[in-house]
Amino acid sequence: MIQPDAETIRSLDEEAALLSRLVDDLQELSLAEAGKLKLVFRMEDIAELIRQTVAAVQPRATLKGIDLSTVLPKRLPLVSIDAHRISQVLRNLLENGVAHTPRSGAVTVAAERRDNRLEVSVADTGEGIPAEDLPNIFERFYRVDKSRARGTGGSGLGLTIARRLIEAHGGTIEARSEQGKGSRFSFTIPIVPDNHGSTEAPNLT
Repeated sequence: MIQPDAETIRSLDEEAALLSRLVDDLQELSLAEAGKLKLVFRMEDIAELIRQTVAAVQPRATLKGIDLSTVLPKRLPLVSIDAHRISQVLRNLLENGVAHTPRSGAVTVAAERRDNRLEVSVADTGEGIPAEDLPNIFERFYRVDKSRARGTGGSGLGLTIARRLIEAHGGTIEARSEQGKGSRFSFTIPIVPDNHGSTEAPNLT
């Protein structure tokens, strides 16, 4: 019989938390794939959303000695999005970037307008992704490093959920990478005018 010592209790607690997260992720993915995930669209300032999400991930980057920065123009168009869901996508990309970037590396978030779309990118100076793995990274449960356990590698659903959320916004998501030099994940969101015909965010500078 296993004695309920502190180490055993901690291990069981961590396993329960991981299983709970896996169930939540699977449920969320199932709803997204069925087109039943509720999204609340509002005209939002994507630059402010990026700053808030970066601030949330900053402590983890600082702890690892990684330079986490943003490259944002003075003015970006407003976009019709579910801010919570886009922040979820961005945070997933940022956390992946920090996790796969060595100490003293860098993770950079950028945004720019490309015709009738807004592009947001997360680039890192990490280990990179092998070319043979790159086409599969948005597939459910796919792991580039097959040795990574759920405890260190997450549920394996983060990028799949991110793709579904971006597609639900009418956008696309892609990744480019070179081993030993880093990766760049980017997603686009359509730019649509609000009811007043405006697409410009206020100039806060």
